[in-house]
Amino acid sequence: MQLTGVGQGTTDQILRERADLFDPRPLFFPTEWNYGQRPLPVRLRRQPGQVFGSFDPVMTFADQKLKLYGAESTPAPEKLSDVLAQGNEAPFAGFGQVDIARPPLPARVVFLEIRNFKDSKPIVVQALNGFLPPRLDYAPMEFVVLVGSGGVVGEPVLTSGSGWDDVDAFFRSYLVKTLRVGERLNPGRYRVLVGP
Repeated sequence: MQLTGVGQGTTDQILRERADLFDPRPLFFPTEWNYGQRPLPVRLRRQPGQVFGSFDPVMTFADQKLKLYGAESTPAPEKLSDVLAQGNEAPFAGFGQVDIARPPLPARVVFLEIRNFKDSKPIVVQALNGFLPPRLDYAPMEFVVLVGSGGVVGEPVLTSGSGWDDVDAFFRSYLVKTLRVGERLNPGRYRVLVGP
């Protein structure tokens, strides 16, 4: 154990700093290091014009004469097809990606899963084959179906869409008219999950 006095010697100063550093008090107690509004030292204070004074300017572009795309004078097209034929690449030349023809997505198998609201175990798990939805790139969707003693009551309610209205409408119609879920299920409420 070493005791320090109020002396200004280097050894006393080091021991005082070590005692502060290894202080076992919790950090949320106010100390001189974490509490108070002390002003910044004069060497750290900067006036508005001096903030970046110590950094030299760096010129990023050597050539300041950049070409203005789309500034050339062209007559306005008369038909909409002329606008589409011109395209819009000129105003944004050099930015982004260039469109490349990609092969179409292969047809994926559509899976259907029906669950009762009371039980998490699936009642029906089936692969749907033999039809082609309007689009092949859609997200899985979820419907709520109310089945009464006479079949489906109303239309299936979409709770989570595929991202395409035509795909949602296609599967809503498919569940009721083609798959006839109202005839296959007992009366009750069901979650119907459809997805690739």
